[in-house]
Amino acid sequence: MNNWPASTSILYALQIFLFGLSVNFANVPASEAQDSDELVETTIKAVVGLRSVVPDHARTAFSLGTERQGNGIVIDDDGLVLTIGYLILEASDIEVTDSQGQYVPAELVAFDYDSGFGLVKAKQPLGIKSIPLGVSQELALGDPTLILSHIGPDYMQVAEVVDVREFPGYWEYLLDRAIFTAPLFDGYGGAALINTEGKLVGVGSLMVHDARRGTQPQPGNMFVPIDLLKPIFEDLLNFGRASGTPRPWLGIYTAIDRGHLFVYRLATDGPGEEAGIRPNDIIVAVNGNSVSDLAEFLREVWATGAAGIDVHISIVRQGQLMEITVKSQDRYDWLKFDSISQFSATLKLKQTGLYKSLRLTKNSGIGILYNPNFTEYHLGG
Repeated sequence: MNNWPASTSILYALQIFLFGLSVNFANVPASEAQDSDELVETTIKAVVGLRSVVPDHARTAFSLGTERQGNGIVIDDDGLVLTIGYLILEASDIEVTDSQGQYVPAELVAFDYDSGFGLVKAKQPLGIKSIPLGVSQELALGDPTLILSHIGPDYMQVAEVVDVREFPGYWEYLLDRAIFTAPLFDGYGGAALINTEGKLVGVGSLMVHDARRGTQPQPGNMFVPIDLLKPIFEDLLNFGRASGTPRPWLGIYTAIDRGHLFVYRLATDGPGEEAGIRPNDIIVAVNGNSVSDLAEFLREVWATGAAGIDVHISIVRQGQLMEITVKSQDRYDWLKFDSISQFSATLKLKQTGLYKSLRLTKNSGIGILYNPNFTEYHLGG
């Protein structure tokens, strides 16, 4: 864990990254040097530690654990912290570190399942300045970035953008333009991806074996681009989740094996399990449209309509072609949140349609489902 204030060596390393190797700081005017010192220290301190406790009965307790730890990023001067949602999903207690490195209580603010972002807010002042948001769309292959973390012995690493591509997640998750960096960084859960302007361009999500693809794949990390936050930010603050029609969720976890999309697990009591989908079923079509990979499967499911709609899944089971109708759900209805939390109340208002008439404070929230037991992707922290 970091000890603040940052050491001189860390400050100098970040100065070099932000301002270039050619800068001779001995010749920089005092006022400019002070500004650079402040920018560097603000950037480092804006990445805070985050830990959460999840009840044993939570849906994600088994797959994600009941004690979770990672990073958060301060994005306003009132203690609003951006993180990756699986760290806070179904959490009953959340803490983040303040300017002295001490953990203080925080509470859930919001979650957008489509991106995977989570927001929490400290219950007391952190004494930490926010980090500015950059434009992830401007990142290009080969660009240098800096990964900042509050956990692990190596909490800062220069990394290269090695790919920007579609990322389908087996937990019914799809990003059109995920950011992939290398080399591998261990403390990635909720870590900050910083561009050479000192701005936040991504939030750490996963470790992957093929960040750089090719004949010799290189392991690295996947980051959620910060541009996904901007269009939904006000919704998250006001309603605890993005507004709009919720996508249908099936609770079917899939993987590709020998060219086939097969079911390897089902959410307990989820729509797929209740409809009779089984592990090892091979999915071949959705609503009569053939699918051969996870991205096609998800897009066909989501094109069916809103959560609650019937989705017709064609499967092959023991050599026999079958069609099973799955009545989809809104994932939020399946997850188990603290019944007395403000976020839980927000969800109930949204379900009844009353939430549109309210402007809630920044004190509701959620996270994202993720299973760390899958062979290709593993949680950090």
